[in-house]
Amino acid sequence: MAGYDAYKTPLDSRYSSDEMKQLFSQRSRHSTWRKLWLYLAEAEKELGIDTITDAAITQMKQHLIVSNDDFGVAAVEEKRRKHDVMAHVHAFGQVAPEAAGIIHYGATSCYVTDNAELILMKNALELIMPKLAKVIYNLRAFALEWKDEPTLGYTHYQPAQMITVGKRACQWIQMLMMGQSGKHRASIPRPEVQRCPRHHWYTSVSFDPCIVCKQHCKRIGGTSNAVCLVRSWKSSTTMPRKVDRLNEILCQKAGFPSCYDISYQTYPRKVDLNIANAVAGLGATCMQITGDIRHLANMKEVEEPFSKDQIGSSAMAYKRNPMLSERIASLGRKLASLPINFMNTMSVQWMERSLDDSAIRRSDIPELFLLADACMIGMDALSNGLVVYPKRIHAHNLSELPFMITENIIMKICAQGGNRQDAHEEIRVLSHQASAVVKNEGGENDLVERIKNTEYFKPVWGDIDGMMDPKLYVGRAPEIVQRYAGQAGPVEVKLAPYMQKILHSATAQLNV
Repeated sequence: MAGYDAYKTPLDSRYSSDEMKQLFSQRSRHSTWRKLWLYLAEAEKELGIDTITDAAITQMKQHLIVSNDDFGVAAVEEKRRKHDVMAHVHAFGQVAPEAAGIIHYGATSCYVTDNAELILMKNALELIMPKLAKVIYNLRAFALEWKDEPTLGYTHYQPAQMITVGKRACQWIQMLMMGQSGKHRASIPRPEVQRCPRHHWYTSVSFDPCIVCKQHCKRIGGTSNAVCLVRSWKSSTTMPRKVDRLNEILCQKAGFPSCYDISYQTYPRKVDLNIANAVAGLGATCMQITGDIRHLANMKEVEEPFSKDQIGSSAMAYKRNPMLSERIASLGRKLASLPINFMNTMSVQWMERSLDDSAIRRSDIPELFLLADACMIGMDALSNGLVVYPKRIHAHNLSELPFMITENIIMKICAQGGNRQDAHEEIRVLSHQASAVVKNEGGENDLVERIKNTEYFKPVWGDIDGMMDPKLYVGRAPEIVQRYAGQAGPVEVKLAPYMQKILHSATAQLNV
């Protein structure tokens, strides 16, 4: 069918990057299978299986990338055999005939399928991390630029206290950097490497809930047979300890530090759930950040970038809809919903395994990372061009400031010998009167005038005008921003390993 006559996922056609789509392509996946078969053959040869020749190894190395013709051969064989792994064993043997008899020697299908998934997920995380770092880098610059700009803070989406525009951006950064516990609580995007147990290739990702860790704490699944009794290896190597050495060699070749303690036919599907929970947390964070921006856009205080010829609405030409934020929120919602699939898959892996994990993981694992990738692409564009309207923010501040100065007024009354409860009651009555003017009459907040006209507050009349500066009420917000996002602060320290890639990405964006 022609390209426009068959369904294609929007993650492919609209949202995700070429490199992430390539990583989860059929050529990437099945070429990874071939690398795993090569690693296995090399390890077995090293341990004394003399039926594996140098010529076999050479031919395997020459055909690690699956060609279009190879896919054709595999498709015919799979239609006949109804087994994708054996179809690709056959196709590999066609182009590496010297190795045809030893490809997949002593392994189960999960040797290539599971370990390829682990490698692809590891590589996918390594693609996402620099993109996440770039988003944090953008928000850091934004936070520092606007660290002193007073703005209303909200609780329950009601005006509460003054913060600064930069302080709110640091809240977003912290959600992206926040770790699960202990030493990782501020460790994103680069926590320390943790050592893993050994004995079965397997990936355990020790994650921050909203981001991806540097080292994914990788373990990779092994070569044991269908229920991991290693019988076939006992008969082939004569020395059971060589099985352990085989797994050690395979770990080294695949770039993993160690193996898992207990192995069965697959690696534990709880691993997928752990990874999904971590990456899905990134989606939830994107939803919260873009939700804030959409609310701020409604108040005309902060807007996402809007290009010169961009159309906000097909009917209402004046509109500047937050299209980018809405797209990210939509993708983030889908991403945040995926862990339930991984949990359900894990929970029905009866005994040593069942195969009802296969079809769903073929879509869920790539989709998990394609969605995360799409969210990061959108967040980069969003965070790199946020527009702030200081005068609008100031006008909004002044509309609520009369309520916020009342605590200071009460304190000054008390300092001059007044009764706190009496002052509180006077303020309460006047505040409700001022609120009624705003809500029922559509008027301006006249609380300050009411206070100035109330004899009870005469001792502080001369102080009131000096209280009407929003900067008096931001507290330590500018200092907090500088300490957190400034030079040598936690954000700069965590971004340091990614600065070369970040600067390369920023230069590429300028050249577009």
